[in-house]
Amino acid sequence: MTATITASATLTEAPPRRDGRGPLDTIRSEWTKLRTVRTTWYCLLVVLAGSIAVGSLVSAAFVSNWANMSAIERATFDPTFRSLSGLFLAQLAVGVLGVLAITAEYSSGMIRSTLAAVPDRREVLAAKVAALAPVALAVSTIACIGSFLVGQAILSGKDIGVSIAHPAVLRAVLGGGLYLTALALFGLGLGTICRRTAAGLSAFVGLVLVAPVVVRMLPSSWGNNIAKFLPSEAGQALVSVRTVGSQLAPWTGFAVLCAWTAAALVVGGFLIARRDA
Repeated sequence: MTATITASATLTEAPPRRDGRGPLDTIRSEWTKLRTVRTTWYCLLVVLAGSIAVGSLVSAAFVSNWANMSAIERATFDPTFRSLSGLFLAQLAVGVLGVLAITAEYSSGMIRSTLAAVPDRREVLAAKVAALAPVALAVSTIACIGSFLVGQAILSGKDIGVSIAHPAVLRAVLGGGLYLTALALFGLGLGTICRRTAAGLSAFVGLVLVAPVVVRMLPSSWGNNIAKFLPSEAGQALVSVRTVGSQLAPWTGFAVLCAWTAAALVVGGFLIARRDA
């Protein structure tokens, strides 16, 4: 009986590593992969430059059209959110970055070498999360701060700018970095589930960009209640200083986005451990 129990316990243990490395070595390996791929830098450049450029253009447009805006439009104007308008472009870039962080390995066949070196496949996914999250957070936060500062400098021409010391403004600016980071990890989860770049990007675009538009076509009593729980609509509550319509509270919305991200990563971790490379 003792021999049977020992044999059964041995079978349930994770397979031994073939290279003798630990989890930190796996993270370093994933970081090396991430930083040596040119697509990573292209995506981060779009996040940084695109956010500031789009935010500047939108801010300039509001300045030039301020005299023609109605009293209601002026009263509901959110200078912080408008200066962060570049997040619309940045969210697509971080989604591409997250999806490609794993689908590129499936496309090239490198995933076989990765999984041969680290038989515990969920450790591979966790290492990718650990390598991607700090990079996405750092670049996204810098992009949001830059977008805010440039946008407010433009809006100040009409005295419609706002200080970062204003209530909820700092939360919205830093929240933009958290929002983009969560979307990058959401893309990673979807890429792990789909394993193909086209499928992963289609799923990301469908859930983040297309789904809100489709849901808004429903009767307002349905559309508003459903849309606020979608990834982008929920996460953007953290970036808004003013709550619009049925929008969730800032941190509640971010929690919903994190739930979407966690679900994608959990399902991805389940599937990567059970499917062939």
